[in-house]
Amino acid sequence: MRRYWVYVPTVYDPARPPNLLLFQDGQRAVNPRGSLKVPAVLDQLIAARTIPATLGIFVTPGNRSEHYPADLGMQNPDHRAEEYDALSDGYARMTLEELLPAVARRWRFTDDPKRRAIGGTSSGAIASWTVAWRHPEAFGNIISFIGSYTSIGLALGSDGSPVTYGGDTYPGLIRKSPIRPLRIFLQDGSSDLDNEHGNWFLANQQMLKALEWANKRADEEGHPGPRYDVKHAWTDGSHSDADGGAILPDVLRWIWRDQQPGS
Repeated sequence: MRRYWVYVPTVYDPARPPNLLLFQDGQRAVNPRGSLKVPAVLDQLIAARTIPATLGIFVTPGNRSEHYPADLGMQNPDHRAEEYDALSDGYARMTLEELLPAVARRWRFTDDPKRRAIGGTSSGAIASWTVAWRHPEAFGNIISFIGSYTSIGLALGSDGSPVTYGGDTYPGLIRKSPIRPLRIFLQDGSSDLDNEHGNWFLANQQMLKALEWANKRADEEGHPGPRYDVKHAWTDGSHSDADGGAILPDVLRWIWRDQQPGS
């Protein structure tokens, strides 16, 4: 069981399908007392005509219950790690085959990946990365705040060998895989977590270095095709939505900087 909220801009026109922003941990993203306040940010930016009209979808992780609990507040549902930190295609399939079609039955939005962004914080960030990494034909933009590119998803068998892998595998996959046509914003703080799963700040720096190295190698070898369009913000914050929330307006302007507000 999960919940989702849909933000419909006041300038919504079904004849001109708007951009799409899909954000994980929807219960935190829409909370007016939280750090992100994504609907309010969209209101301001769209009204100021600094980003195009954008439809927002804010979705929670699943919860192992027949009915979604009414008292979770800003807390995370209990199936979050299994969905968000897995490197498999399961969460992406749910997103693309169930969630988006359910929303599209009522509200139209663009099918152009360059006009679609997916994002989140912590494990919501790596979940967003996994969806776009596996399906760049669906999402061309990623917003990653305090991303958990660590070994949360790693499970060991009885002989100590990996049964499933964690997000710390991604820098190697980026270096050894074809470049996807993705625009990525990475944010993390130097006081982020350091525990049995890994060091978050170092993990995010490894992601950036891998993306930059892939571009450099492609340039040096003259490979045709896309390059990663990547920007980052290293702050001094901890494992909190606060720093990402503070820069979210600038991030959205950067993500859709090629588009005119009326496009």
